[in-house]
Amino acid sequence: MPEDPRSDITPSATTRSDGTHYDVIVIGTGAGGGTFAHRLAPSGKRILMLERGGYLPRERANWDSTEVFVKGRYRAPEFWLDRNGNEFPPEVNYYVGGNTKFYGAALFRLRPQDFGELHHYDGISPAWPIAYSDLEPYYTEAEHLYDVHGRHGEDPTCGDATSDYPFPPVMHAPRIQQLADDLEKQGLHPFHLPIGVRLTQEPNGAAAHGSICIRCDRVDGFPCLVDGKSDAQVICVDPALRHENVQLITGAHVTTLETDPSGRTVTAVVTELGNGEVVRFSADIVVVSCGAVNSAALLLRSANDRHPDGLANGSGVVGRHYMRHNNLALMAVSKEPNPTRFQKTLALHDWYLGSDDFDHPMGGIQMLGKSDAEQIRANAPHWAGRISPEMPFDELARHAVDFWLCGEDLPLPENRVTLDRDGRIRLTLDENNNLEGLKRLRKELESRLCDLGMHENLLHHSIYLHKGMPIGATAHQAGTVRFGVDPFASALDVNCRTHEVDNLYVVDTSFFPSIGAVNPSLTAMANALRVGDHVLERLG
Repeated sequence: MPEDPRSDITPSATTRSDGTHYDVIVIGTGAGGGTFAHRLAPSGKRILMLERGGYLPRERANWDSTEVFVKGRYRAPEFWLDRNGNEFPPEVNYYVGGNTKFYGAALFRLRPQDFGELHHYDGISPAWPIAYSDLEPYYTEAEHLYDVHGRHGEDPTCGDATSDYPFPPVMHAPRIQQLADDLEKQGLHPFHLPIGVRLTQEPNGAAAHGSICIRCDRVDGFPCLVDGKSDAQVICVDPALRHENVQLITGAHVTTLETDPSGRTVTAVVTELGNGEVVRFSADIVVVSCGAVNSAALLLRSANDRHPDGLANGSGVVGRHYMRHNNLALMAVSKEPNPTRFQKTLALHDWYLGSDDFDHPMGGIQMLGKSDAEQIRANAPHWAGRISPEMPFDELARHAVDFWLCGEDLPLPENRVTLDRDGRIRLTLDENNNLEGLKRLRKELESRLCDLGMHENLLHHSIYLHKGMPIGATAHQAGTVRFGVDPFASALDVNCRTHEVDNLYVVDTSFFPSIGAVNPSLTAMANALRVGDHVLERLG
C-alpha cells in the first residue's frame, strides 16, 4: 500500500509536543486496536493510531517456509528474559495489523461456559464480569467485518448466534472430507473451522476467478502476499485511513504514559519515532492495544508518584495472570497421500468440556496449515525418521496431516510480566500449568489414528512453536490487565477503562480473566467493537 501522506512527521526538536490534541489515541493496530479504530473512524472524531512497526514488506519471502519459520525473518528483533534471566525470542511481530498479519485467521467464539467459572483438573478458570449474551451481538458483527466463512450450528459446543456467518464454509479438500466422514462414523461432531479469508469459491470449492484468496497452502503462520487473509491491516486499518479524521504514524514506539498531578488523567503519550525523536501526543481518551505483554510493560514503565507500582496498578494485578494456551502442533502421517493445499478447514470440540471418563475441560482440535518439506527438514533430527527412516522429506510432507491441539491454561498470579532494572521484559511462566486435559486430548486423537487412515504415532511439529520452546510461543498471549467489577482484584472495569485513570482503556487480549481453549482473536475483535460503542457514547 502506498504511504499515506497523513503518516508523515517532520522532525524539529529532539523532544517536542505534537501540537495537536486528538479525541482518541490508539496505541497498536492489531486485532484490538485496529478494530477499535475502524469502529470510531466514521464518527468524525480526530483519531491518531500509533504503530511501533511499519507496513510488512510485500515480497516473495512472505511465503517462504525457511525464511518465515526457520530464520524468523519477520519476527521482532528482540529478546525477552525467562524467570531465570535467560534470553528467548518471543513470537511477536511489529507491523501494521499486529500479529494478525501472521495468524491462522481461525476466528472462534468462546463457548458460553467459558464466561462462567470452570473447574479444571489443576484449578479454577474464573468467571467473566460479562456473559456470552453481552458479547454475542458483537461476535456477529466481528464475524461479518472479518469475512468469516463457516456455518453456525455445526459445532454442538458453540452458543447461539444472532445470524449465520456472512460466507459459507471453506469446503474441505477430498482428504480432509474423508477425515470428517471418518470422525462422524465414530460418533463425533467435526465441523467446518470458522476462518477469515477473502475467498470466493466455485461450486467445487476452488477459488473463483476474481477471488482475492487463492486457496493456497500459506494461510497459517505466513503473511498473505495477496491480502487474501482477513487481518486487521487489510480489514480495519486501511479502510479507517480513508477517513480524513484518522491518522496513522508508523515507527512510533510508545515508551511511557504521563498523567496530571492527580494521576487520574493521561496527559501525554510519550513516543519515540524511528529517527530517534521523542514526541508527546495528547488526547481526551487513550486506548492501549500493544499485546498482553507489551501493554502490561507499558503500564509498568509508566509508574509515577501517584502510581508507584505502575500506571493503574493499585490492585497489583497488572502484569499478572499471563496466559498463552497449552498448545501442541502435531503431525500425523496418512497411509494414503494427502495432496491438500488449503488444509485449515476442520475442527473438533467433542472433548472441549470433558469426556465420559474425565470430568474436566480438555480443549479443542483443529487443522493446521499443510506441512511442507522445508518445515519437516528443519525438524528432521527430532522426529522425521521415526515413521519411516527411508522416506524422503518430500514424500513425508506429501503424506502429512497436521493438527493443532489447544487446551486452556489457568490465570495464575505468579505467571507474570515484570521489568528488570534496565527495563527489559521478564516473563515468568509455569510451563506445566494445567496440562492433564491436553494430554488426554492427545490420547483421544491418537487412539483413533488407525481408523482415520493414519499411522499410529503423532509427531511434534515443533517448528511451529519455535523448536519446542513453549515460553516463546506468545501468539495467544492474554490476561495481564484483567477486567472486573472489583478494583482490588482487577485493573479494568467492565468497559475496559482502568479503575484508576479516567481516560485510559485497554482493548487487546490483556483484559481476559480467562482464555478458554479457542483462538482469542475474534473475542478481542468483538470486545473492541463493544468498547468502541461505549467510547463513542462517552464522546457524544
